[in-house]
Amino acid sequence: MSRRYDIAVVGAGPAGLTAALYARRAGKTVIVLEKENFGGQITYSPKIENYPTAIAISGSEFAEKLMEQTELLGAELEMDGITALERTGDGFLLRGEYGSYEAGAVILATGSRHRTLGLAHEAELTGHGVCYCAVCDGAFFKGQEVAVIGGGNTALQDAVFLSDICRSVTLIQNLPALTGDPVLQERVRALENVSVICNATVSALLGERELTGIRVLHHDTGAEEELAFAGVFAAIGQQPENEAFASVAALDGNGYIISDERCLTNTAGVFAAGDCRTKLIRQAVTAVSDGASAALAACRYLEQQSQTDRCCAHPGQGNI
Repeated sequence: MSRRYDIAVVGAGPAGLTAALYARRAGKTVIVLEKENFGGQITYSPKIENYPTAIAISGSEFAEKLMEQTELLGAELEMDGITALERTGDGFLLRGEYGSYEAGAVILATGSRHRTLGLAHEAELTGHGVCYCAVCDGAFFKGQEVAVIGGGNTALQDAVFLSDICRSVTLIQNLPALTGDPVLQERVRALENVSVICNATVSALLGERELTGIRVLHHDTGAEEELAFAGVFAAIGQQPENEAFASVAALDGNGYIISDERCLTNTAGVFAAGDCRTKLIRQAVTAVSDGASAALAACRYLEQQSQTDRCCAHPGQGNI
């Protein structure tokens, strides 16, 4: 028989762990369920320099401190991938790969993954020249030559951002033309240290312990060439993993949970926090903000449910 918690948090990145932290401070019983990596994607960042109060901290250290803080307050952390979420008579049932869990409210903080290039040795070189966030990691390549893979708005914005930091930026797009907004395209083409290669794909990452460059396949000629870069920024989109929750949390066309700044979903008692939900900015600070908002909203929901139950048990009494 599964144990019941006040709040179940799915995902142990900054949003999920912060949600657990705030929920425990409010006196709620909490379980955090993570299928892969406690701390989430931030653990892959070699250095965080844009988080308030932390001049420089590694992503793994940031995650460890947040985990320790959450556990000290009494939240339970469990490694399990949740495969289904359904409403029960007075709460929710979460079915995992290894067990089932019951909760009065659920906070979905499953994050989203940067789409990878799908190349050999990409995982080993991530954080060692291969990056997915220009804002997070651009400063590490000051004065060096880098490439941005992609041609949409994110790639163009990354190129503009990196042009102020790096010696040169090369945009590599697999289609015959850039696909980002015309205004962004004009801005990119006006930058003297930014060049564009279209109709080409990256076929290989070069280097063993550190990235030294890439191999590029030109579609129009079939020729391959090797280009030297200190860093490569993949900007080919993000991919949420919310299909298991679609029955209780409406998704947009890209698979993100539809939610506003209050972190509410279309199902009462289910909340969404962090990169898994519809939002404009996905950074550690916004994830932490979401976690606090979702936890406080879940606590309010549970208190309202408790008041309703008391009124039903004593129909002749009003709220005091």
